[in-house]
Amino acid sequence: MAHLRFEALNKLTGRQRVHVEATNPKISEFFGENSFGMKQMLGSLAPAVYKKVSESIKNHEKIDADTADAVASAAKSWAMSKGATHFTHWFQPLTGGTAEKHDSFFDAISGIEKFKGSELVQQEPDASSFPSGGIRSTFEARGYTAWDPTSPMFIYGKTLCIPTVFVSYTGETLDTKAPLLKALKAVDTAATKVCQFFDKDISNVVASLGVEQEYFVVDRALYMARPDLVMAGRTVFGHAPARGQQLEDHYFGAIPSRVYDFMKDFEIECWKLGIPLRTRHNEVAPSQFEVAPLFEEVNAANDHNQLLMDVMSRVAERHELKILFHEKPFAGLNGSGKHNNWSLITNTGVNLFAPSSSARDNLLFLTFFVTAIKAVHEQADLLRASIATAGNDFRLGANEAPPAIMSVFIGKQMTAVLDELEKKGNVKIEKGDNMYMKLGIDQIPEIILDATDRNRTSPFAFTGNKFEFRAVGSSDNCATPMTALNLIMAEQLTQFHAAVSKEIEKGTEKRLAIVNVLRKYIKDSKSIRFEGDGYSDEWVRDAEKKGLNNIKTMPRAIDSYLSKKSVELFEKHNVLSHKELEARQEIKLEGYMKKVQIEARVIGDLAVNHIIPTAISYQNKLIQNANGLKGLGIDNKAVVDTIKEISTLTQLIKTSVDKMIDERKRINKMTDTHKRAVAYCDDVKEKYFDKIRDAVDKLELLVDDEDWPLVKYRELLFLR
Repeated sequence: MAHLRFEALNKLTGRQRVHVEATNPKISEFFGENSFGMKQMLGSLAPAVYKKVSESIKNHEKIDADTADAVASAAKSWAMSKGATHFTHWFQPLTGGTAEKHDSFFDAISGIEKFKGSELVQQEPDASSFPSGGIRSTFEARGYTAWDPTSPMFIYGKTLCIPTVFVSYTGETLDTKAPLLKALKAVDTAATKVCQFFDKDISNVVASLGVEQEYFVVDRALYMARPDLVMAGRTVFGHAPARGQQLEDHYFGAIPSRVYDFMKDFEIECWKLGIPLRTRHNEVAPSQFEVAPLFEEVNAANDHNQLLMDVMSRVAERHELKILFHEKPFAGLNGSGKHNNWSLITNTGVNLFAPSSSARDNLLFLTFFVTAIKAVHEQADLLRASIATAGNDFRLGANEAPPAIMSVFIGKQMTAVLDELEKKGNVKIEKGDNMYMKLGIDQIPEIILDATDRNRTSPFAFTGNKFEFRAVGSSDNCATPMTALNLIMAEQLTQFHAAVSKEIEKGTEKRLAIVNVLRKYIKDSKSIRFEGDGYSDEWVRDAEKKGLNNIKTMPRAIDSYLSKKSVELFEKHNVLSHKELEARQEIKLEGYMKKVQIEARVIGDLAVNHIIPTAISYQNKLIQNANGLKGLGIDNKAVVDTIKEISTLTQLIKTSVDKMIDERKRINKMTDTHKRAVAYCDDVKEKYFDKIRDAVDKLELLVDDEDWPLVKYRELLFLR
């Protein structure tokens, strides 16, 4: 197999840059040209029809048939003017990715292109082979996709793509979008009610999201020469290179030429699709990068992130590159996250997590700020479950990823503010002219604007005007953690409104009633706040004393979805039923087991069919050398020691692989899904993956470089 490695390296030396330039240097003049959203509808629909669409979206109402027909006609004309021949309902099943089934506009019977409102609103893809967690039998194929008008349609290739939800014939949701939309409605309703304590003009609240997407880039030929990357998305073997990220010289460094061309190419494609990309830079690990858009409404931001990953992967092919979205593709280096920057915005333009110079607005800010902390405190385990994946298990708690312990970082200044508010005292914080704000309420001190530092080890950090949920994995669909986050916020705001209303009914003045509830929330949720190093052993011990869970593995973390507390929460806000939650847990556990099983098979295949034969072949060369030295009367101890070391390692690898296979066979006979998943975690992954890897990586340093079959880390990470 070593010839594949060197063939790949030879291909790499002949790579040519693919120079890319936008046909128009002004992004504003082509941004969104392949997106059919509200702006495009405004220009193509009759005013009355446009008003109906916008009102339906704003009020979470169904769009009537006549309006749908008008939108379909306009969308078809627009799409065909851009060369589209097909349309598809673009949805997000419980596979973690997206799905689509293309239909032609052309109707052979009538001989013309048609696209009716009924086709826009609803389609029927085959639902039999999508994960359902037992909700549907494989012989029961019917499922429906339904248009989501809150997310813009777009043209991808020659196809009009229509964002949709996906439900079963019996009505259960089979996707990630439907529960997200329900959670967003819940937080809108709850947040608006609380806002009206302060401003009656606030009629709705929108959850906003900005997604920082981290990823690795490797040459396509090198990728294809690594079976583990192809099959599992990560390297199961590979010794750390002499130079990794220890010099800290890659972060924000000059972007490599081929990667720079690739970035420009996919950015242009994304801008045309209306994805508001803004930032690009080198990340910490070699060959790791990040792209980040401006903030959008959560649903659109999530759709755009799913689309972004697809665009990046397809554009990379033009540049003979491969994008790795796995959370931990390389051991010993930084993993990749998908940092979810979340805030709540009112229809009046107020960011509810942004401090202000207005006394009223600052009490409003503190209300939402403290309530968010309380929400995380109350539902920390559910939040942990929402980011639980097989890939994220490798990342959490290592190399600048936050730990599995859920905590909230707010910074020294905001800590001082909350501490003083809890004590009902005053504090004066000096920070230069116009850098602080006065709340105008005795019990609440001055607040520094943007007074927080950043804590890279915090899973949930306040960063001045938003919360950054850093624990989400790079390959994950944001819809799942965003559903959980907005749902727990909706519940806490609902409880806050009830508590304040009760105080007011007792005769307490409104502002004082709000402060009284906030003071209680601050006291009750203090244990979730942490300002230090999340990697430290001290934090692990302190968190345990505080009663915070440290759930490191996915099969155990996912249990929180079916806790009594979680089920009641999801059902109360009509986001997911108990049956749907059970189905999701089943799907996640099955997916986890399949991924561990695939990795175990890859490890066994590479170890037995490639690594051990290579080691034995090299060992035979050393035996010949040792015998030759002995015949000449030359000391051959060093060679003999190497032969023995190789023999010990190959025996360890073979024995461990055999035992791992036996464990898999034993586990596969278990009938309980949860027990099987835990067993795959503990008795396969945890027990054998690192053990086998350690032996293989040691062999990599012993076997002649010319014989080693796998592309090495130094080649994958530094050769482009």
